[in-house]
Amino acid sequence: QVQLVESGGGLVQAGGSLRLSCAASGSGFSINSMGWDRQAPGKQRELVATITSVGSTNYGDSVKGRFTISRDNAKNMVYLQMNSLKPEDTGVYYCNAVTSRRLAYWGQGTRVTVSS
Repeated sequence: QVQLVESGGGLVQAGGSLRLSCAASGSGFSINSMGWDRQAPGKQRELVATITSVGSTNYGDSVKGRFTISRDNAKNMVYLQMNSLKPEDTGVYYCNAVTSRRLAYWGQGTRVTVSS
C-alpha cells in the first residue's frame, strides 16, 4: 500500500510560479514512475507530467516548456515546478505513483488557482 500526500497548492496570479511536492510512504513497495494529473472545473482529468525512476520525463502538451517535474528517489518525493502559470492551469493537481507490481495510487489532490 502506498500513501501519497501533496502540498504546495494555492492562489497565484497569472505569470507567477508554484512548486508542488508529493511524498510517498508505505512499506514493501518499489515505485517505478511518479507523476501529476490535474482536473480543471468541468473538464476531464489530464496528464501533466510523469517521471520514471531513472529520470525520463513526459509532459502534457499544454505545460511543455513551463512545468518541470523532478524526483528524489531516496526520499520518495516528486516535485512539480510550475512557471508562467495561466488561468487555464487552475484545477486540482493529483500526485500519482505506479509500483513495480504495476499498481497505481493517487493522492487526495492539492488545489491550484491562477487568477487573471
